[in-house]
Amino acid sequence: MDVFEILNLNELALGLSNLSMFPYFDMAHYIISVMSLREQPGVSLSVSRHTGVLTVSQLSPLACWFSSMLYCFGGAVLSALMMADAPVAPLSNTTNLLIASLMWYLVFYCPLDAVYSLASVWPIRLVLTGMKEVTRTWKVVGGVTQAGRKYKDGLFVMIAVGWAKGAGGGLISNFEQLVRGIWKPETNELLKMSYPTKVTLLGSVLFSLQQCRFLPMQTHHLIFIYTIFIVTNKMRMMIMGSSSYPFSSLESVLYKTLFVRPLTFSPLIDSTQGSDQTLKNSSISEQKSNNTDQRNPEEAKNAKKKD
Repeated sequence: MDVFEILNLNELALGLSNLSMFPYFDMAHYIISVMSLREQPGVSLSVSRHTGVLTVSQLSPLACWFSSMLYCFGGAVLSALMMADAPVAPLSNTTNLLIASLMWYLVFYCPLDAVYSLASVWPIRLVLTGMKEVTRTWKVVGGVTQAGRKYKDGLFVMIAVGWAKGAGGGLISNFEQLVRGIWKPETNELLKMSYPTKVTLLGSVLFSLQQCRFLPMQTHHLIFIYTIFIVTNKMRMMIMGSSSYPFSSLESVLYKTLFVRPLTFSPLIDSTQGSDQTLKNSSISEQKSNNTDQRNPEEAKNAKKKD
């Protein structure tokens, strides 16, 4: 793009596209994911049974570990299922699995809760969250590229796989909750999408359009723009304490314009209403006739007595 050449950002975009996620960015992704799991609210099922994550970590460390791995590798597992690959393939990288397991152990079982307390310090958490958002770009690009190799020019397949790989941890959250003994179908991400799911879907659409050559832009330029957007927007949300994103107003306008059915009265509805009214009138007349029929014998008896 000419803009990147004018602003001398071409080398920066190339450097960002060649940036390795291992090990520091992956570690930030794992620790923020495990912390997000730890902060999930639980459900009190009884006086002696509570499904909070800290309670589960004490009752069943294996269930807690499994839930943490779903948070860390959920996108890779879901995209593997969609691509007809083995769902355990993402766990074949022993190094990443050991690092994620180490982060899980330190967040939940570190003495004096030192690691969680240190990572919860606001400046440190801000940096770690920004690093995790960088890994989101690489996950989306990896999913789109993986689908493009198998289904060339399959736009919707690329969008679905890229979305699943970037936001799979949220999309399979109901399955993760079952591991902890919770069933809350109202928290389905498809019913009410969270910010990470929405922004990942946006990125998947953009990279899929670029992969199919509908978007005239080089890959490293799009990676640079999308990464800067999601990192700065996430930091803005954390600093301001807001949960809205820049396209929320546009989303509400499109929803009201395209998907809300207007209230109209068709002739069919009027005719049915008319038929309902006639049925009501007929039922009323029948009741009146029945009442008169019931009165007739009494009137006849009175007439006989008078006679």
